[in-house]
Amino acid sequence: MASAPAPAAKTPPRGRIDKRNAILAAAFDVFATHGYAQTLVQQIAEAAGVAKPTVYNHFTDKEALFRASLTAEAEAVMRKNIDVLDRLRSPGDDLRAALSEVALRLARSCCDKRSRSLRWLTYAQVARFPDLIEVVQGCTSLRISEALADRLSRLTVSGRLRPCDPELAAEQLLALITGPLEVRSRLGTRRIGPAELRELADAAVDTFLHAYGAETPDVD
Repeated sequence: MASAPAPAAKTPPRGRIDKRNAILAAAFDVFATHGYAQTLVQQIAEAAGVAKPTVYNHFTDKEALFRASLTAEAEAVMRKNIDVLDRLRSPGDDLRAALSEVALRLARSCCDKRSRSLRWLTYAQVARFPDLIEVVQGCTSLRISEALADRLSRLTVSGRLRPCDPELAAEQLLALITGPLEVRSRLGTRRIGPAELRELADAAVDTFLHAYGAETPDVD
């Protein structure tokens, strides 16, 4: 006689998921404002619009909540930037323009408040939570670089870029975008205006294409 199939895992109720997400979003905002040590779980509960025991129903303690909130934010940053890279799936006839658009949108994302807060919180608590560096970088820098390498590989196969190591090319393009941003923004403490962001993005693409752009035949 055949054994009965194992019962399917229950999906958490939608309301519980929404409440958890609200707590995570509120926690990130409060941690970003006050820092880890100065933040109280009561403050997070008030910001999320829930009772303090509700927070503990979802997360065992402040440390678990901090880890979960930074991980959730890192995943959100990853999704946002990978969506930006989809522009390179169909770059059109003007590859330079498509790359410049992508570089500008990546630069804007790097400069936005939540991305800055994510970096600051991660670096500020590296001694207490050293493993979070790997979690945050794994979700952001590494995954974004992998996605960009995939897009550049496709452009190489189609002859739009010179034959290259796409992973190295992706790493270098991201460095051309983010490196000057960190310097000019003074590690995120100075706002960079739209014109300056555009200038930085265009310069990054010009340098990248000088190294990796496909050679065009001379026209007599």
